[in-house]
Amino acid sequence: MKDVITIGDAMITFNPASTGPMRYVSSFERKVGGAELNVAIGCSRLGLKTGWISCLGNDEFGRYIYNFVRGEGIDVSQVDLVDKYPTSLNFKEIMEDGSGKTFYYRANSPTTALTIDTLDEAFIKSTKVFHITGVFPAVDQTKNVALIKHAISLAKKNGVLISFDPNIRLKLWSKEEARSALREFLPYVDILLTGVEEAELLLDTSNPLEIIEKSKGFGISYVAIKQGENGSIGYHDGQYIEAPAVKANKVVDTVGAGDGFDSGFIYGVINNWSLDRTLKLANTIGSMVVSVSGDNEGLPYLDDVLIQLGEKEFIER
Repeated sequence: MKDVITIGDAMITFNPASTGPMRYVSSFERKVGGAELNVAIGCSRLGLKTGWISCLGNDEFGRYIYNFVRGEGIDVSQVDLVDKYPTSLNFKEIMEDGSGKTFYYRANSPTTALTIDTLDEAFIKSTKVFHITGVFPAVDQTKNVALIKHAISLAKKNGVLISFDPNIRLKLWSKEEARSALREFLPYVDILLTGVEEAELLLDTSNPLEIIEKSKGFGISYVAIKQGENGSIGYHDGQYIEAPAVKANKVVDTVGAGDGFDSGFIYGVINNWSLDRTLKLANTIGSMVVSVSGDNEGLPYLDDVLIQLGEKEFIER
């Protein structure tokens, strides 16, 4: 039995060797990225049994990602290397303050080869939580929205919880397209992990209490509102908690912080932690991620988080 399964595109991410506008950067370091994959990696490092559904290009980049993911202890039995589709790429621009931009090259993604017929119900049935985001539907909205809806139906049929991070990428589709497609998922979601702006786009409000009320109207059990440096807000079973941010040692790269938060929150839900402790864990992981350059390099192992939380002693030598 697995704890978490995700589905989505993965990319080779090229991180700049220096900060500043990308047009002036002459060298990059190869990394692995992808929102859904980052959550799978984050969950695996926390000790959860994790699987990933995807397709990669049958090329050197695809093989590199496949081996990297397998090395993280993630079940890749539902990941295929396919011909005629190059592995997706992105290039990152990182400024001095850690903020940045992402430039995508993921048209004709290998995940185009994923279809309703290729989804394995037994694999989806074998998990406690099926995590989806708004990124994969945006990569190929004409096909992937229907694909995700079918995957959700298989999950719900088998009693699997649906975790959803809207993770809206407006470089991939418009606000109207995102709203229309992603609202279709909400009636099936059990765990909503969202930023305020994303919630406003989907639910027509940026007020946390109204976000929670509207989410409850869709039957969503857990709501986590990510607020970055302002912490987070959580709701479950009548309990509303505002959790303060955990200060990062140094902000180096903000990419992946939300994925780290998602991993921590899902971990808390699976392990029946209190809402307060779950939010504290998720906030802590988010703060640890921004201290390291890369999409998933900063995702911590559970022992590291427990040390950060003061729940485990650190022995240096």
